[in-house]
Amino acid sequence: MAIAASLESRIHAGRVAAGEVLPPVRELAKSLRVSPATVAAAYRLLRNRGLATGDRRRGTRVRAQADRGRPEAARSTDARDTVDLFSGNPDPELLPSLSAALKAVPIGPGLFGQLPDVPGLITFAKGEFAADGIDVRNVIVTAGGLDAIERVLREHLRPGDRVAVEDPTFPTLLDLLAGSGFIPEPIATDAEGATAEGLNAALKHRAAAIIITPRAQNPTGACISAARAGDLRTVLKRYPAVLLIENDPLGPVAGVPVTTLIGARSRWAIVRSTTKFLGPDLRVALLAGDDLTLARVRARQAVGMRWVSHFLQHLALALWSDPSSGRHLARAAEAYARRREGLLKELSAVGITVRAASGFNVWIPVRREADVVESLAHGGWAVAAGERFRLQTGPGIRVTTSALAPDDARRFASDLALALRTTAPTPA
Repeated sequence: MAIAASLESRIHAGRVAAGEVLPPVRELAKSLRVSPATVAAAYRLLRNRGLATGDRRRGTRVRAQADRGRPEAARSTDARDTVDLFSGNPDPELLPSLSAALKAVPIGPGLFGQLPDVPGLITFAKGEFAADGIDVRNVIVTAGGLDAIERVLREHLRPGDRVAVEDPTFPTLLDLLAGSGFIPEPIATDAEGATAEGLNAALKHRAAAIIITPRAQNPTGACISAARAGDLRTVLKRYPAVLLIENDPLGPVAGVPVTTLIGARSRWAIVRSTTKFLGPDLRVALLAGDDLTLARVRARQAVGMRWVSHFLQHLALALWSDPSSGRHLARAAEAYARRREGLLKELSAVGITVRAASGFNVWIPVRREADVVESLAHGGWAVAAGERFRLQTGPGIRVTTSALAPDDARRFASDLALALRTTAPTPA
């Protein structure tokens, strides 16, 4: 469609700014001498491509797009003296060594006709799920956690369907939903993760799928407790047909046991990525689910990417199953917990009370996030502004504590307290 293509070209060229309201349908139709239905279809296509958001009441706005050519962290951490609390990366020093694992990877070309998944990796992954009290019959390999989530959603939903997600949540998930034409429906959260009231409200708005993070939620560090899980299961029982996806991004380094909500649901999936505990460049995730969901994902893989590199699968297995792996991952989990708790303690000492029970991200509510981010940048700290993480929740910043040293935590807390004072709104 020419109208959509023209607007898309202008958006990608930067001639239409993020947040800019596009002309009303009837107004643009009149100026272009086309029918309102033609313009409405163009706007719908832009929304389905993740380039625009909105509805009839609020108008259609251009959506902020991630900079595909350059990682976000690089824009905020170019200065050599800047401490990176922005990127969300694991600590490289706590990742397992590749050199020893590479020696265990079979040498030889991978050929057509082989099984798509390395049997040893599937067997090991099933054992890891079982160790967490999750009995899964089938597991398949995908190219990372987001790849798994996207594939599951596409096999069950259609563009325009609503997907309930925690609010706040990680921006790349919101980008994925927008790019797939799905509408995010916010679920209110607290320190124990998604709230029962928030989940019920999202489902009342006819969400067709739910994406829940049981532990190490990004950006809040929330963890679903046993009591909260019971409350959420009670809500879910009233909506048996809704697809439930559990995303477990940190796995064995989350620092707390996992609590699943799956129960006896007919349509479900559990996604466990290895990127945060084996390495971000290792694009391997394990996807468990009901038989129909996995059959659909497998069938679509077979006519597309076919399989995830067997070399990467063997490398993931070697890293994860090494006899010393359990001790190494336990030490990493302890280090992440110690650094996270260290920051919370320093923040409390300067009068800033926040909670984060797992993982290595902390969400700190602020009134003026852009001003706070800029003030901290002047002090040598790179943190993430909360705008791209949130739907209805208030402003905040995300701080990654994965490599935060104790002395740095103390200085950061002091600088943040100063930033909050100096950026506070002026009394009327």
